[in-house]
Amino acid sequence: MRAYDIIKKKRDGAELSREELSFLISAYLSNKIPDYQMSSFLMAVYFRGMTDAETIALTELMLASGSRLDFSDISTPKVDKHSTGGVGDKTSIILAPLIAAMNVKVPMIAGRGLGHTGGTIDKLESIPGLRTDLSIKEFKDNVKGLGFSIISQTDEIAPADKKLYSLRDVTATV
Repeated sequence: MRAYDIIKKKRDGAELSREELSFLISAYLSNKIPDYQMSSFLMAVYFRGMTDAETIALTELMLASGSRLDFSDISTPKVDKHSTGGVGDKTSIILAPLIAAMNVKVPMIAGRGLGHTGGTIDKLESIPGLRTDLSIKEFKDNVKGLGFSIISQTDEIAPADKKLYSLRDVTATV
């Protein structure tokens, strides 16, 4: 399989198989596909879109690209709120402690800004001394002890998402 053929297929509007998407993601994560080719793929997706099957497959592949956190040892309810972004979006920052005050645990993985907007992590890191680059242990300990915690994307948790997120930001494929 070649990245070139997958990019061309998507550019021409054809549906990609799970195997093609899997090849693309794993080869990109292992640096066998350079940023310029993945940028071409992202632009093809931006203009051609993805079918439901492609979207599901890509989501599952990105999820499986890293470690999954297990919070099954916490018996109380657990929820997450993911931001869709926007200049005035500060909901995550307010909502997490409010929900935690009701004895519902809120483990959150947040991202940086895309395009012209600042992301949740960018907003939080403007607070002197606040860290979002927590270890998995620190993150889980915070959720258990404080009721919530926000961590930035890592190379361990969904590395495909982290890498593609950054590339989308600089290639206008948001």
